[in-house]
Amino acid sequence: MTRVAVTGLGVVSSIGTGIAEYTAGLRAGRSGARPIGVFDTEGFAHHIGCEVTGFDPERWITGQPVEDLGRAARFSVAAARMAVDDAGLPLSGRGMVCVGTTDGGGDAGERIAEHVVAGTGIPVRLPRRVPAASLPVAVARELGLSDVDCSTVATACAAGNYALGNGFDAIAAGDVDFALCGGADAMCRMTFTGFYRLGAVDPQLCRPFDVNRKGILTGEGAGVLVLEPYDRAVARGARIYAEVLGYGLNCDARHPVAPDQDSVAACMRLALDDAGVTPDQVDLISAHGTGTKANDATECGAIRDVFGAAPPRTVSVKSMLGHTMGAASALSAIACAVAIREGFVPPTINHTETDPACAIDCVPNTAVEADLRVVQNNALAFGGDNAVVLFGRPA
Repeated sequence: MTRVAVTGLGVVSSIGTGIAEYTAGLRAGRSGARPIGVFDTEGFAHHIGCEVTGFDPERWITGQPVEDLGRAARFSVAAARMAVDDAGLPLSGRGMVCVGTTDGGGDAGERIAEHVVAGTGIPVRLPRRVPAASLPVAVARELGLSDVDCSTVATACAAGNYALGNGFDAIAAGDVDFALCGGADAMCRMTFTGFYRLGAVDPQLCRPFDVNRKGILTGEGAGVLVLEPYDRAVARGARIYAEVLGYGLNCDARHPVAPDQDSVAACMRLALDDAGVTPDQVDLISAHGTGTKANDATECGAIRDVFGAAPPRTVSVKSMLGHTMGAASALSAIACAVAIREGFVPPTINHTETDPACAIDCVPNTAVEADLRVVQNNALAFGGDNAVVLFGRPA
């Protein structure tokens, strides 16, 4: 089995676009929360989300009509181009592009519905933005990649980690020479309304693990990681952020939305076994950490089941980014890789008092310097889809 290196990172997020801005945002504990502008929130009691602002797609998309791409596809293309540039990677040989998503081009579907209701003609380019497959295909088209496997993973909020698992397997088995993997989603009324009707949206901010937490903030963005064979990365003198050590997947399908503690714990054990890592070797857990009562308590219970009464520091970058759906675990994975290379732990912001039901050190409000060798990235999705990826310091 070939070792797998992470050599490039690309980010579009509410706290910064590009890896330098994103890293600065993580260190500063920056909040992406702001009034939602991408759709009309009239009639809703809440109107705060973590929206990407100041994004200019034409800066990144030059090889195809921007008008053909939905918001999530534009994010994914931009993040992929940034990641490839960051890696200094010559895109030759066999490749993979794998993008996880929850909604795909759901925002374009909403625009189509508006035209139908209004009785106006549907703009000819609008239906092209809907298919979820447009996210990886747009990346391949923009980068001029022909000998690549393009795939979309639709395992909801764990999709980014699933995509990373696919890329890890393909590199480790020698099936491809490079993989561009991650996740992307755009804010849309459908997703916001779904969480709103579940009573899972906080009116002001996202405060994971806090005794006063009330739910998520919906967010958006994209994260793409460049994976390549470790030896090849060393040979070409690439900067290696981290090594992908292994991953675990499972699906308990016990409830449409509620996580299952035993299943989450089992997934973490699968990942640790696959990576050849023992619980005492993990220095940091980047939790799914949505800020809902059920998710945080269940996830922390599963962490204690695996790691004991004194688990590693456990943080949630969703406190800054909101819940970016299919992009969530990809953006969290990038935070893991940056944390390892830069030697710090991003904080869980908006924190006042840890809920006793969580009982973890969430690194409240302020980043801390840390010597990190192994970092675990958790992702839990509706339907019981769980995915956990382990990253290690380059040796």
